[in-house]
Amino acid sequence: MPKTSGSFFQPVAYWLFRSEMPSNVEIKARVSNATRLAERASQLSQSEGTVIHQQDTFFNCSTGRLKLRNLMDGSGQLIFYERPDCDGPKVSNYSLSTTQDPEGLRTVLADSLGVKGEVRKERRLFLVGQTRVHLDSVEGLGHYMELEVVLREDQRPEEGEAIARSLMKELGVGDDSLVTGAYVDLLLEGQG
Repeated sequence: MPKTSGSFFQPVAYWLFRSEMPSNVEIKARVSNATRLAERASQLSQSEGTVIHQQDTFFNCSTGRLKLRNLMDGSGQLIFYERPDCDGPKVSNYSLSTTQDPEGLRTVLADSLGVKGEVRKERRLFLVGQTRVHLDSVEGLGHYMELEVVLREDQRPEEGEAIARSLMKELGVGDDSLVTGAYVDLLLEGQG
């Protein structure tokens, strides 16, 4: 059982809720030709995609990552996730809560936990089957692509990895473009 501080019930709640977190298989890669990737994603999704402006604030936390996503329309999402920092397909377990006051929530979380970093991006979202294809223009980093294969409850991670690998090939993304970590980590590394 993990070491925890706080009440007796915290470890019990940790294990109960951990197994019920939704999962996806993710891949992140640098993009050298955003126009070409957008064309391929558009063909596969049979859509032009949806443009979303996002500001993610990452907070200090002892395990995983905690971020508040401001959707720049008066709404936001508080997202906690755990995933390994490795290139290639990786399973990400997450939990999410929506808010209609992202600025107020950001203030409370910043005061209580401290801010680790911020990421601003324009995301173009394409849906291909059960996969969310993100073409991201990240301030301070450039163009990236993320694949999120949303796993069904009855689906094994290996199936999601196979879907992600297949979609990588269809999009023309090679293993040499894969990156580890989150955008905030890449930004912080650049500052150091």
